[in-house]
Amino acid sequence: MKAIKDTGNNLLAALDANDSVGIIDSYFPQADFFVEFERFDRHIEKLKRNGQPLDYVSICSPNYLHDAHIRFGLRHGADVICEKPLVLNPWNVDALQEICNETGKEVYNILQLRLHPSVIALKERIAKAPKDKKFDIDLTYLTSRGYWYYTSWKGNLEKSGGIATNIGVHFYDMLQWVFGPIQENVVHVHTHDRAAGYLELERARVRWFLSINYDCIPEHIRATGARTYRSLMIEDEEFEFSGGFTELHTRSYEAILNGEGFPLATARTAIETVHQIRHQKPVGLKGDFHPLAKLPLSKHPFAR
Repeated sequence: MKAIKDTGNNLLAALDANDSVGIIDSYFPQADFFVEFERFDRHIEKLKRNGQPLDYVSICSPNYLHDAHIRFGLRHGADVICEKPLVLNPWNVDALQEICNETGKEVYNILQLRLHPSVIALKERIAKAPKDKKFDIDLTYLTSRGYWYYTSWKGNLEKSGGIATNIGVHFYDMLQWVFGPIQENVVHVHTHDRAAGYLELERARVRWFLSINYDCIPEHIRATGARTYRSLMIEDEEFEFSGGFTELHTRSYEAILNGEGFPLATARTAIETVHQIRHQKPVGLKGDFHPLAKLPLSKHPFAR
């Protein structure tokens, strides 16, 4: 909503199964609001008949609903802006592309790390490095989640796609954007609260570790009161990009409105990557694995 308002646009109608969304008043108090899809769908038809068709449909719904909601937007003659991950399976991208071709409309994915100034600078730096140079990287992303996570759709593998899809898809997209196509994809650990693996890209060897378990956060970080830890070590040099995130959604919307958004096809590589990770059998602690992959596993009482 902030991105819509910051770019001088208007939210006509919203659908949310949760009716406790008074935050709308801070942005678009006049927006029509629905908790039932059928009534929302009928309302959009009414807007079209009254000469007020939608220009864009913005999708921030649970991951497993993205595909259906994107189709809804395209079939109502609107371009679509969708949060990550665009869809859960590569073949969904193909089917949606057919609808885009039929309707002449586009689907734009929010890939905000590609707009982060530090990431852009890193891409430029890598481009200037010797072409035969392959960088050694450790990617660590720890974002603590409470008991609510396991009760929500995010804790359901079929609805969220699991840890790698839910919190890792942006990083896989960013890594391929900066370091080139994936040549090898190995999964070492994949449980309800963490995932670890190895990616070899055209210009990088990446050991990665993702977790929502607070206990995985290094002790010196916990001592500061922080519940999130994000680190990208490149050749023993810490790449700093912890800040600069607050305006990236607005910048993403600005790019889309200026004809510079990331279209449907751009999301494919990251979707293929997380799909492969989700369906691989973890090999265990073999080969070149991330140091945190050795942390003892835990069984959460609400894990599914």
